[in-house]
Amino acid sequence: MTVGEVIKKYRKNKSMTQEEMSARLGVTAPAVNKWEKGKAMPDVALLAPIARLLDITTDELLSFKDELTDEEINQYLSKIQKDLESQDFHDVFLSVKEKIEEYPNCEKLIWQAAVILDAKRMTSELPSKDRYDSMIFGWYERCLLSEDERIRNQAADSLFHAFIRQENYEKAAQYLDYFSLENPERKRKEALVNSKTGKRTEAYRAYEELIYSGYQHIQMTLNDLRDLYMEDDDREMARKLVEVSSTVASAFEMGKYNEVCWGLDVAVWEKDVERTAQLMQEILDSVGTIGDFAKSKIYQHMMIKSIDTGFSGGLKQKLLKSLGDETFNYMQGNKDWEKLKSDVYE
Repeated sequence: MTVGEVIKKYRKNKSMTQEEMSARLGVTAPAVNKWEKGKAMPDVALLAPIARLLDITTDELLSFKDELTDEEINQYLSKIQKDLESQDFHDVFLSVKEKIEEYPNCEKLIWQAAVILDAKRMTSELPSKDRYDSMIFGWYERCLLSEDERIRNQAADSLFHAFIRQENYEKAAQYLDYFSLENPERKRKEALVNSKTGKRTEAYRAYEELIYSGYQHIQMTLNDLRDLYMEDDDREMARKLVEVSSTVASAFEMGKYNEVCWGLDVAVWEKDVERTAQLMQEILDSVGTIGDFAKSKIYQHMMIKSIDTGFSGGLKQKLLKSLGDETFNYMQGNKDWEKLKSDVYE
């Protein structure tokens, strides 16, 4: 709000006319009218008397605030989006620029306003879109100094993709350092740069490694979620997640062993004799496929060491020996289980 708008708002709140206000301040009524219309500013010496008269602080009178609240930011961002639907882009851009100049340290406002304007200009038929590069990119650059990691990452992401669009891949790569080495987004962006700069093999390998690590992350998450449902005795969801894990393993071409191994814990938990025997048989039969994902074309550029027969053979023996563990006491006497146990001694 302008000073004039603040004066008008609080004058009316006190049910005071312009004439009454002018009389109390020792100025003319036209002077007050000019203030409220934004045609003139009160003399500096009058700021404190005006604030006292309206029962507000001089900071409120001058609309001075160190920061906007999240609610105020969200309201303003909604206003920007609405204005962009009905007004000229350049006019809205200039209005946003003024707002940012008013709150130069409000990083959330700067970052999100820049994103909204950037997206709008890229999806609209605007003449000379690049004339806004300097200002919008400058706003992103300011956000790179934020103490908020999320704002830094988002600003770096916006700049990265902006320079990718411009085919300035060397410049785009400079923003990768804003992402930690453990962040998969960094690796994905590196792969994108490699794919655009002739390093095709490196790009393929990086994407495949991301797929493989993504699969592992998904399965660990599904496993933890399944354990949680088991703790809460939710049998339906525990079984459902076994099905999901099997489907995921199949979709990622991880081999038969990885498709069938996930249900055993649930079968043991439920003491499901028939299902336990069936799953253990399938697991033992498919142990040799544990490394079959290395044969999939999905991972053809990855440097994967083949799993030798000694490893799979050893795993099978461990599984067979485990058949006599206390965990499987409920299986004793089952003919299929006893047949499996007999294989330990063959």
